[in-house]
Amino acid sequence: MLIVSYIIYLIASILFIFGIKKLGSPKTARQGNMLSSIGMLLAVVITLFDHMIITYEWIIAGLVVGSLIGSVMATKVQMTGMPQMVGLLNGFGGGASAVVALGEYYKVETPNFEINIIITIVLSILIGAVTFTGSFIAFGKLQGIVTGKVVKYPLQNPINVLLFVAVIVAGVFLVIDQSSVELLIGIVAVSLILGVLLVLPIGGADMPVAISLLNSYSGIAASMTGFVINNNMLIIAGALVGASGIILTIIMCKGMNRSLMNVVLGGRESAGSGGAAVGDGTQKPHKSIDSEELAMLFDSASNVVIVPGYGMAVAQAQHAIRDLANALEAKGINVRFAIHPVAGRMPGHMNVLLAEAQVSYDKLYALEDINDDFPNTDVVLVIGANDVVNPAARHDKNSPIFGMPILNVDYAKTVIVNKRSMNVGYAGIDNELFYLDNTLMYFGDAKNAVVKLVNELKEL
Repeated sequence: MLIVSYIIYLIASILFIFGIKKLGSPKTARQGNMLSSIGMLLAVVITLFDHMIITYEWIIAGLVVGSLIGSVMATKVQMTGMPQMVGLLNGFGGGASAVVALGEYYKVETPNFEINIIITIVLSILIGAVTFTGSFIAFGKLQGIVTGKVVKYPLQNPINVLLFVAVIVAGVFLVIDQSSVELLIGIVAVSLILGVLLVLPIGGADMPVAISLLNSYSGIAASMTGFVINNNMLIIAGALVGASGIILTIIMCKGMNRSLMNVVLGGRESAGSGGAAVGDGTQKPHKSIDSEELAMLFDSASNVVIVPGYGMAVAQAQHAIRDLANALEAKGINVRFAIHPVAGRMPGHMNVLLAEAQVSYDKLYALEDINDDFPNTDVVLVIGANDVVNPAARHDKNSPIFGMPILNVDYAKTVIVNKRSMNVGYAGIDNELFYLDNTLMYFGDAKNAVVKLVNELKEL
């Protein structure tokens, strides 16, 4: 039976690896999800045959309750709420790892673990508890329950370092005296506090990176727990999640021209959740356009690029955008979509939204694939995006987004920006793009504005 378990675990691991590889492309992502799901099913089923399992009642009860909760969450949550849901799931993963490690500790009356096991118990509790509370703070920030602005407090970094060192020291003493329940409780408590203090200073603009990082933490915690309960599958699966989360985090940091430490330490003061424009207080001149004029402008174009942002997601305008693309293509106009790596609040958010609206994958272009082609574009429609198209990132050394790769939409012949108002984006700064000679503001709710535009196009 042991050999069969190892073989099934090996097959499951291979399916995980191929599944992750296929997730790298929108065309094969669905297949990748299926392969990974099959791998997880195999791993769960073979684990349930473990001779160490004493009773199945609690497992079945957990399976039923968890499945019901998961089904309700999956059907009720809006696409705009997916980042929050991912944040919560990261927290549940970290919390589960910490609880399993605690269970292993408490299941014996007189703890006398091998040194490697007690060390992994401490690490599993530390990382799992930090992930648990940190993810809930991230959820609160994205949901608007906790402020999305950077929260600074006196001696922020020294306090965090001190707490981390305290957990490590307590862990060392626990390895020496394994019967000290007080030390274990102290490790749990301080780790939970550390999770709150680490994520609280991170601003809303950096939340996509924080979510990726917490995802990595949850994988590392699971891997540590795998060592605790001697389960090879959990070690491998956790390591894959941890590694992929770190890779994604690094990609996101590059997309924002930020260092990982800068994000973790909550360094950008203005990384808030939007508001009124900041500047010298004077109202800058800008030009606006209505739907009828805009329809005529699109009607005379040959090449159009649409840049979606979180505002499009909030307005649920992805289906209206697809109708606009179809209407333009029906007139022989070439339509493409430009996707910034940090568009939205979660990696891949825009790709998923557009896929939901049946926008063909081959029309989606990454920043590096389309940036050189903006000078050849007749009209760019920026809908609900802000900081990722701000030219200040290229030249203003005082700007908090200086150096961040942006979509060079200002190089196009005409730029249309759809927004509700002139308010700033997540970075909390004014956008130079709005005041350029080739920019026209198209005010209104994204969905209603695009529907009105499509109707005008159909009448031409």
